[in-house]
Amino acid sequence: MKILYGVQGTGNGHIARARAMAESLKNRDGVQVDFVFSGREKAKYFSMDAFDDYRSFAGLSFNSHQGKVDYIKTMKNNNVVELVQDINTLNVTDYDLVLNDFEPISAWAAKRNDIPCIGISHQNAFRFQVPKKGYSLLDKTIIHHFAPSDYQIGLHWHHFEQPILPPIVHTCDMQGVEEEDFILVYLPFEDLKQVAQLLKRFSGHSFRCYHPEVRDADDVGNLQFRPLSFTEFQRDLTRCQGVIANGGFELPSEALSLGKKLLLKPLDGQFEQQSNVATLEYLGLGSAMLELEASTIRQWLGEPKPDPVHYPDVAGAISDWVLQGNWDQQELLSQQLWKKVNFPSHITHLFD
Repeated sequence: MKILYGVQGTGNGHIARARAMAESLKNRDGVQVDFVFSGREKAKYFSMDAFDDYRSFAGLSFNSHQGKVDYIKTMKNNNVVELVQDINTLNVTDYDLVLNDFEPISAWAAKRNDIPCIGISHQNAFRFQVPKKGYSLLDKTIIHHFAPSDYQIGLHWHHFEQPILPPIVHTCDMQGVEEEDFILVYLPFEDLKQVAQLLKRFSGHSFRCYHPEVRDADDVGNLQFRPLSFTEFQRDLTRCQGVIANGGFELPSEALSLGKKLLLKPLDGQFEQQSNVATLEYLGLGSAMLELEASTIRQWLGEPKPDPVHYPDVAGAISDWVLQGNWDQQELLSQQLWKKVNFPSHITHLFD
């Protein structure tokens, strides 16, 4: 089977899921996978060895400023004419199937050429009755039409009695790596100077900060600044005591599987992040702050670490399901995978 895999490159979570799927599909006989990314300049991708000779397009993305979506800059920087041209010129007719993680060019090219398309994303979970916050008609339209597909696989931290799947958790094998006394910080949508100004107030705690603005490793007092690196970040995720991050999906999923406590600040104006943070609070799996607040951080630092949430090999199960071709049988796949999830006891009681 020859597969084209389209990946939204705006957030590293989409790429992390695709990395796990790439490794899984490589272990299947008779499968060839080519990758397409859009939403980011090609020079800004990093640690992309898993995707071999991938292609990159401008696609559609959003811009942010100091923790908020910048709608004016977003409209200025998205070129709809180029998007349509890329959709029309992307050759998908040589492929048996398009897999898609919320990437518009490959999804619309598949629709245009009548090639079957399976959408695998966290965004697809919002097609179902799951917790939502700030969900507008525009958001609903984007979820349903931004990257159209014939079959939709939604991923979330709990099934909420819907035919969705657990997260695709991709962490490196870090056996032998021992925990250290520091907090991992990944707030790429926040102003780095504001983050540093806030965290240096907690001089009794060490913070390791990964940020797109950091070019070289640098230690200043209790703050350790690190440039973006998949391998180093994964190692520090395993080592750390807890994680302070924005409200994405993949990083909290990985942190939950490792038993790390979470403090999340959602990107203002982005319903998905707002919904994610509200959901983790509801499940008792994370804490939230709407602004960069010292009082919230101080309280969170004193909280204990949670029990880990054990998720199964979702990437492997999806790969087998894709190759079997019974794409209408999503409920059975969902049931089989959720039976393997080991939740902390308080979540089990929450739904009694």
